[in-house]
Amino acid sequence: MNETFARYREGVSRWWGQTGKKQRIWLGASLALIILSIIILTYIFSRTQYEVAFNNLDSTDSAAVMNYLDSSGVSYKLSSDGKSISVPSAAASRVKIEVGSQGLVRNGSLGFDSIAENSSAWGETDNMFDVKYRNALNGEVQQLLNNMKGVEWSKVLVTLPEESVFANDEGDKAIASISMRFTNGYRPTQKEIDGYFNLVKTAVPKLAIDDITIASPEGQLLSSEQSGGVASTDSADQLFTIQRKYESELKKNIQQYLSTMIGEGNVTVYIASSLNFDKTHSEQNLLQPLANNNNNGALISSQDTNKSSTNNSGAAGGVPGTGETDVPGYTATDSGNASSEESSSIRNYEYSTIRNIVESSPFMIKDLTISVGVNSASLKGDAQSQITNYVKQILRTQLAQSGLDVSSDAVVSQRVTVMAQDFAVDGGVSQTSKLSNAWMAGIGAAAVALIAGLVFFVRRKRKQNEQLMAAAAAAEPVRVEYPTIDLENVTNDHQVRKNLETLAKRKPEEFVNLLRTWLVDE
Repeated sequence: MNETFARYREGVSRWWGQTGKKQRIWLGASLALIILSIIILTYIFSRTQYEVAFNNLDSTDSAAVMNYLDSSGVSYKLSSDGKSISVPSAAASRVKIEVGSQGLVRNGSLGFDSIAENSSAWGETDNMFDVKYRNALNGEVQQLLNNMKGVEWSKVLVTLPEESVFANDEGDKAIASISMRFTNGYRPTQKEIDGYFNLVKTAVPKLAIDDITIASPEGQLLSSEQSGGVASTDSADQLFTIQRKYESELKKNIQQYLSTMIGEGNVTVYIASSLNFDKTHSEQNLLQPLANNNNNGALISSQDTNKSSTNNSGAAGGVPGTGETDVPGYTATDSGNASSEESSSIRNYEYSTIRNIVESSPFMIKDLTISVGVNSASLKGDAQSQITNYVKQILRTQLAQSGLDVSSDAVVSQRVTVMAQDFAVDGGVSQTSKLSNAWMAGIGAAAVALIAGLVFFVRRKRKQNEQLMAAAAAAEPVRVEYPTIDLENVTNDHQVRKNLETLAKRKPEEFVNLLRTWLVDE
């Protein structure tokens, strides 16, 4: 065993002695690089990969999750702010499921399950139960809001009405105050804001939309019901988009129609509109009589009454003015016979009742202005007047429900402008945006020529490089093989001297080159 080891060591030593200085440096560098690579790869593949399993936790939730991970023997990493916990990637899914099933992450809120957990075996008073119920209700609403898209954190405070035996409309209402914070760069749409309000309204009894207040660091959120249809900047942007889309579509239709008559690029259209986005609701109850019934409805009941009476005359009696109740000096006279008649007729009719509920669309055109510019070179005959009449007809159609007197030519003429001008050569819409076929063909030919020139230049450059490399290879001097003497295999100094003398006599030039080589190595 020792002889084998000594033989291998002697072989390695001999090989190391035969290698040059540069070869030794390259060999050492290669071994160091291999060892360093092995160490790095071992560290990378052997270390534990962590991923964030819980984010945006408060102190209570972080403590609960950490206690569970410690009891389960799962390693974890806590972020510097204490709001994020990372676990090994292999166990992340299992840990999330187990923590979620136990309800450890509550975002600082307590739900209705806290009532059962904290209930006393000896019972509790009504005031204590009311406090627990309100806290649980606040926690449930908070959990619902935190599950919404883009919501990072929320705080809910619900004030429930006090029960009373007396009727009190003002005190029989619930009030909700909510503070919300969204993730960075997230802006809720109006539909999402309305969803927040409806979610809170349905979760809390006796709560109306007007009694809900939701605030965020960016400002107060308003529902569509509270603001009459426009509740946020997003809604205003949406209305602005609707107006621009209407103007763009109307402009495109007019321009396409006119371009078919006077040519593409010879007409430009500008639209300015004023839209009404107010949504109105009206209800009409109409009574309609029956046809061919003297403008009356259906007869329900009728009543006819006739009365007549007759009174006979009586003679005067007594002495005038002698009674206690008589007027002195007044003499009673004969009243004669009297008769009277009375008749009445009552008719009850039922008319047809029509109930119309009219809900106007929140998109009404209040005013509109159309300006058309036409290239005068393309106008022939009375083309300008025809274009004017066409645009006026379009305007009348669009403003039919606006309340303006579109039948008046003066009203329409104020809102229609048709101008005939010479279009600028470099400023016209069509001349700058659309090129003729000749220009397109010229540009295509120039592009093809440019590509062909680049290909030719690259090939020529490559050929020149190949020729230069061949010439350099041909001009490289032939390497002279110098004779060598294996000094290690020669054991006698006399033999070495004899070989050198023989080489010097027979091949003096090679002997000189050998001496030079030894001097350079030394």
